[in-house]
Amino acid sequence: MPLLLPPDPARRLALYALIVCVLAVAAAVVSFTRGSWLGIVWVLLAGLSSNMCWYYVKRGRDARRESVTG
Repeated sequence: MPLLLPPDPARRLALYALIVCVLAVAAAVVSFTRGSWLGIVWVLLAGLSSNMCWYYVKRGRDARRESVTG
């Protein structure tokens, strides 16, 4: 039976940030296709949430690596 890791808060936050990123990209596409320049705000939000996703992925990976070695 495989060993299941307990849920990691960093992993959950990374998933939430990824969902926000995907939704922001979809909103930007819809906004630009309708001719609205408000899509720029959605693109900026997608960039921010993408960076947050990578940050939490790295933070969770480093925490797991530290708990194994230390």
